[in-house]
Amino acid sequence: MTGTLISLISIFIGLIAANVFAYFYKTYDFGFTGNTLIGVFGSIFFIKFFGRLGFDPWSIMQNGTLHSGLFIINVLVSALGGILGLLFIKFLAAKMNT
Repeated sequence: MTGTLISLISIFIGLIAANVFAYFYKTYDFGFTGNTLIGVFGSIFFIKFFGRLGFDPWSIMQNGTLHSGLFIINVLVSALGGILGLLFIKFLAAKMNT
């Protein structure tokens, strides 16, 4: 696995997390396309922001070996980024409508 593949997996996890969260909580639904975009950008933002702590994709693949603990943290942060991105955009939309 390379750092680029781990980045793509992380983005995909954020995309899926945002869509699944919106499926179960209909009030946060922006449609499939909206949820997908929010999940992608939320995931990227959180991985870039928290990746500085040492679990970015290139730290996971340091020395050519896969560090599974760091990879699991990366996946969880990516999913959390997709969900929190959806919550944040819903909050902004509610504030703009009032």
